[in-house]
Amino acid sequence: MLRRKLPIFYSALLLTGVNLLLRLAGTSFQVYLSGRIGPAGIGLLQLVVSVGSFAMIIGIAGARTAAMYLTAGELGKNRPENVTRVLSACFLYSILCSGGAALFLYLMAPQLAEHWIGSPDTVPALRLLAAFLPATCLCAVMTGYFTAENRVGTLAAVEVCEQLCSMGLTLLALKYWAGHDAGRACQCVIFGSFSSGCLTLCTLVVLRNREHPQTGAPFPIGRRLIQTAVPLGLADVLKSGISTIENLMVPKRLARNKTITNPLSSFGTVCGMVFPILMFPACILFGLTELLIPELARCAAAGSRKRISYLTRRSLKITMLYGVTIAGLMYLLSDTLCLRFYGSGEAGRYLRLYAPLIPMLYCDCVTDAMTKGLGQQKVCVRYNILTSAMDVVFLYLLLPKYGMEGYFFSFLITHLVNFILSLGRLLRITGERLPAHIPMLALSAALAALLGAGQLNTVSAQCVVYLILLFCLFTLFRVCGKADFNWFVVCIRPSKSVS
Repeated sequence: MLRRKLPIFYSALLLTGVNLLLRLAGTSFQVYLSGRIGPAGIGLLQLVVSVGSFAMIIGIAGARTAAMYLTAGELGKNRPENVTRVLSACFLYSILCSGGAALFLYLMAPQLAEHWIGSPDTVPALRLLAAFLPATCLCAVMTGYFTAENRVGTLAAVEVCEQLCSMGLTLLALKYWAGHDAGRACQCVIFGSFSSGCLTLCTLVVLRNREHPQTGAPFPIGRRLIQTAVPLGLADVLKSGISTIENLMVPKRLARNKTITNPLSSFGTVCGMVFPILMFPACILFGLTELLIPELARCAAAGSRKRISYLTRRSLKITMLYGVTIAGLMYLLSDTLCLRFYGSGEAGRYLRLYAPLIPMLYCDCVTDAMTKGLGQQKVCVRYNILTSAMDVVFLYLLLPKYGMEGYFFSFLITHLVNFILSLGRLLRITGERLPAHIPMLALSAALAALLGAGQLNTVSAQCVVYLILLFCLFTLFRVCGKADFNWFVVCIRPSKSVS
């Protein structure tokens, strides 16, 4: 039977639109929360979310990416009947890990709230999170499966409904129960987010069962699952654990700096206000990264080296050009965005400081997805351990003396080291050699365009002139050429495939 199969471009475009919508809603909700509970309340919420995210990472333990990777591998080898066995193994693995993590979080909530977060009012929020944890981890496994199956439209619709449900429940709870209490606000956010996640899990399971999936003969999936999930789980747990330690340590180390009067407020300004705006445009890339993991896994299983090389070159170049463009716009709009959303000039100054790092941060996200798609989980573990340990040391030493400037220095160095190591590994395993002059010319073009646009008085005129100058300089420097436009035309042509 012939059916029309959308290329990866259309799938990425659909996920891009959904991610853009969800990120816009999430950022708007963050703005609402900041106005309701203030920077200090946002900082407290950030600490609770950090502990909760760490528990969720332990519960998932690499199961989501493992489900995506193993499902894509079986499909790439034309063995769809084995997918049921893969999902069953991932579910059992996730239940064991998430159940243990939930029990530990529930029992240790008083100690975590008092000694780590520093607020006993957050105990109910942590225990509520523990109750929802197993279902949330199983939902992550199902989303990994649907992504590997390239069921992008179904997954997008479900995620939109989940986000709307989450925001609706949270807003109702905030309005009729929480008031301006930061501890209750944390409970409302967790209740809204995780209860909608349970509905998503039920929906995805029903959709899977409606396919009447076949079950193949038993095969040794357990060892493959362990080899895939455990390195991923260790990497995620170590990275998230050290990140949680960082988040809990930052306010305490900042308190030793005499120039900072409210450490929790400063921390909330950067992590709860600046970073959401900084990474908001990256949602356009998240659709690409979600699809690169299963796509590269299928290519690796089928031995399609040319396809792997093609995806590597194109993905990195697109991400680099997009990041350079967004970095300039974010630099020009930093004060305007933060004053409009938060009424905070301090957030605008921090956003302008972090804006030049955008090309590196966005390329790092895509590089990480491609290395995982090519089965380099153990290497990612080593890199994450190294850079996370560096981050803890830098923050511990620099924050008391240099304050938030020390935080920026640590952020810059550790992310740069991780990106260089990951990119070097990706190029070695793919055999690619990227020309160094392309990123140098792109950065030079962006700097020249910024200097030219800076001569104007209004922000809107600066942004328009910046984009025009940047496009002209990209063309003049041959950063973008005829081959890139031809590639775009080829991407939007759907092809037929036999199913």
